[in-house]
Amino acid sequence: MKKVSNDVFGISIVLESIKKGEIVIFPTDTVYGIGCDPYNQHAVDKIYQIKKREKVKLLPVLGYSRQILENVVEFNDVAKKITDKFWPGSLTIVLPLKDKKLKNLCGDANTLAVRVPNNKSALLLLKECKLIIGTSANISGEKPITDPKDLKNNVPNCDIFLNGGAIKNTSTSTIIQIENDKIKILRKGVISENDLVEAL
Repeated sequence: MKKVSNDVFGISIVLESIKKGEIVIFPTDTVYGIGCDPYNQHAVDKIYQIKKREKVKLLPVLGYSRQILENVVEFNDVAKKITDKFWPGSLTIVLPLKDKKLKNLCGDANTLAVRVPNNKSALLLLKECKLIIGTSANISGEKPITDPKDLKNNVPNCDIFLNGGAIKNTSTSTIIQIENDKIKILRKGVISENDLVEAL
C-alpha cells in the first residue's frame, strides 16, 4: 500500500487512484475511512472483500455538499433542516435513492446512507471527486482505526493511504432514517436524539 502525505500533492495522487478504480484509505472527522468511486462496481466489490463484509450490510457514501448529494438521494423538508444544522459533521442519514446508477449500493432497500464529513482532507478530496464510498477502514466487527500505525496489519490489499496522522475525535457518526417526517435513530453516536429534535 502506497503512503502519501496529507497535502495538496498527496490528495492529487489519491484522486488519480480513485479514477483508476483503486481502493483508498483517508482521514475523516470520526475515523479512518476506506473508499472508492461508488460508480465502479469492481472497486465496490473489492471493499466488501477487504472488510470481509456481508453484502446485506450496505456501504455509505460521502459527498462534498448537500447540493452534490441531492443529485443521488431525495431530501424532504425534515432532512434539509437537520442537515442544515449538522453538516458538515458526524451525522449519517439514510434517504431514498434518486440516482439509479447507485442501485448496487442499496440492496433491496432503495435507500442510501449519505454524509458530508467535517474534515479538511476529506473535503479537499471530495471537492474534486464529489462522491466517495466512505466506510470505516477496518475488518467488519473489529474496532475502527484512528491511528495510522494500526492500518497496515488490519486492512491489507488497499492501494493508497492518505496519512492524516492520529485522529483525535474518536466518536462515531449518528445514523438516522426519516420515516413519515419522524426521526428514527439506527445507530447512536455523537449527535443525540435531543440535538436532532431541536433542529426541527
